[in-house]
Amino acid sequence: MRSDRMKAGPSRAPARSMLRATGLTDADLTKPLIAIANTWSEVTPCNIHLRELAERVKAGVRAAGGTPIEFNTIVVSDGISMGTPGMRASLVSREAIADTIELVVEGHSFDGVVAICGCDKTVAGTAQALARLDLPSVAFYGGSIRPGEYRGVDITIQDVFEAVGAHAKGKIDDEELRATECAACPGAGACGGQFTANTMSVAVATMGLAPVTNGVLATSDAKLDAAEAAGRMVMDLFERGVTARQIVTADALENAAASVVLTGGSTNALLHLVAIAREAAVDFTIEDFDRISASLPVLADMKPGGRYVAGDMEEAGGIPLILSRLAELGALNDTPTVDGRSTHAIARDAIETPDQPVIRPISDPIRPTGHLAVLTGSLSPEGCVMKVPAKAADIIEGPARVFESEEEAFAAVENGAISEGDVVIIRGEGPVGGPGMREMLGVTAALVGAGLGGSVTLITDGRFSGATHGLMIGHVSPEAAVGGPIGLIRDGDTIRVDVTARRLDVTTSLEGRPPYERAPKATTGVLAKYAMTVSSASEGATTSPLPPV
Repeated sequence: MRSDRMKAGPSRAPARSMLRATGLTDADLTKPLIAIANTWSEVTPCNIHLRELAERVKAGVRAAGGTPIEFNTIVVSDGISMGTPGMRASLVSREAIADTIELVVEGHSFDGVVAICGCDKTVAGTAQALARLDLPSVAFYGGSIRPGEYRGVDITIQDVFEAVGAHAKGKIDDEELRATECAACPGAGACGGQFTANTMSVAVATMGLAPVTNGVLATSDAKLDAAEAAGRMVMDLFERGVTARQIVTADALENAAASVVLTGGSTNALLHLVAIAREAAVDFTIEDFDRISASLPVLADMKPGGRYVAGDMEEAGGIPLILSRLAELGALNDTPTVDGRSTHAIARDAIETPDQPVIRPISDPIRPTGHLAVLTGSLSPEGCVMKVPAKAADIIEGPARVFESEEEAFAAVENGAISEGDVVIIRGEGPVGGPGMREMLGVTAALVGAGLGGSVTLITDGRFSGATHGLMIGHVSPEAAVGGPIGLIRDGDTIRVDVTARRLDVTTSLEGRPPYERAPKATTGVLAKYAMTVSSASEGATTSPLPPV
């Protein structure tokens, strides 16, 4: 066993002495040591229930003959930090999560890992760590929150963000805003629509690195049973010698990307899947994602663009039904998963609730091709991602309105300074320039709340929340801070989007314009370190060196 280098033999007596002080026995120390990497925290409802789940995971490990040892890592809540300088910490935390898990697992020579995640970046960060470590591993998602209810209608945190925009325009009063705020989040679990956390939960399960019980709601009794099963799974993987990189292959990443398209998932999935691929030494790019998106339909009628939330998807048939639909389309690679079955076997075992309206049949798609498009052109030579609304025009053209931060743009929307047809440019918010590549949900929600969501295009070198909908293009690369053309745009320049041709261009000549120069926003601390080491958004915005492929 790998852990024997830490705990076996006369020379390891000091280590055993210290481990006994934690409550371990001689018998415990003869067994495989399994790390339980938890992301429990009181800073967000997404992760607040993970302690209880960890206890059940540990029970499963013990029942299967292992010794579980739990440690914790961090979480930064996107939903809470959104629209503040603190949002710069969010994507950076993904790297810190992966790094800290690696450090503890390597430092203590664990034999396997169960990583328990909840909020957005914890799902991606734990998956990156598992791919990097390449041990017997299970990613276990804490589950989604139940929807809130207001005036007889299910609501989510998305409705609160959009209510802020409606309130700013005088469409709702203080009382209605507060009522929406108080109703949207009724308890533990990750944000309820097919936002980033649920997008990545489905993707990591479709990839095979997590069980399909990821879709079980956070506060369901079945989640406790699923947690215990995850503990048994990692021991089965250990006994069979199956490690993370045997699961996270190019075929598995294609499956994950396909699930994002089929469920109408978040733009953030492009960043995260490319980053996970990098950790697994797999060649998977944003161009691969675009190829998959162009070839598959959207079938799940999920928020933010649709009607339903995660609990509805689970009741309809859950992740197995997603796999089944992909198999029907001929788009499901047959790959191994952590529960011992192949993806094709899980698809065959799927049980669909009769007449469910959430995941449509392949004969009746919500849209015939994917909702995410990777664009290139004179404004984004390395690529960017557009979340294409169902009724968007193929060609969009308009005058640029340039802002140097999210706050400037938000103020302009609140003050009524943005008009129909404008193309809002927010720059200096990329991985380096931010630093940290903030999400622009505050601005996009304000546009929707102001009635401009379908008539104003927002383009940024930052990124978007999974709860965002409307005309938006993010991850523009190269970003302004490293000399990208977005830094040269001026108010009034004509911006042209051609969805069919996958193009994003500025038709005004940029020749002769002075370079974009701004002082670094962070000169010390973790943000400064991140800015010095992070890759382009087109490469996953990761600080991990590119491993040999």
